[in-house]
Amino acid sequence: MSNIEGMPQAAAQGAPSDPYTIVPALLCIAKSTRAFNTLSLAEIGLHPGQDQLLDRLDPEHPVTVSTLAEDLGVRPSTVSKMLDRLVEKALVERCASSADARQTMVRLLPTGEKAKAAVHQIWKRMDEYITDSLSHEELGAIRSSLERTDDILSTRLRRLR
Repeated sequence: MSNIEGMPQAAAQGAPSDPYTIVPALLCIAKSTRAFNTLSLAEIGLHPGQDQLLDRLDPEHPVTVSTLAEDLGVRPSTVSKMLDRLVEKALVERCASSADARQTMVRLLPTGEKAKAAVHQIWKRMDEYITDSLSHEELGAIRSSLERTDDILSTRLRRLR
């Protein structure tokens, strides 16, 4: 029997005798979160990753492609491909920097602001699905543990790149 789909009961419960139980749980959670997010984003015509990119943009403060790449933890070429699709949908625009014309800036357009608001509604709905079933204490523990886990993995990833 399993708690988290595809994971043995002991691993799902984080049995202390097995030091590798957290990775399968994280992978299952990531898979479920991504699947839910993918289906929800498709409803508004977006793909995974585009939601996070839109979330990083502010119409009053254009940013460089390299800044977006760093914020998202991906290569600038990946951001450029994502931007191509968002430009086609008239959600963002590329423009030259006023300080350095050689530098390309990305600006959120009014239609992009609406898409960003829709993304936030999707995230809120997903958040509510989870948080409605957990106590305040459980939520605090999960949030703290996830933030710490992210810090550990991000630090290690930066060293590997």
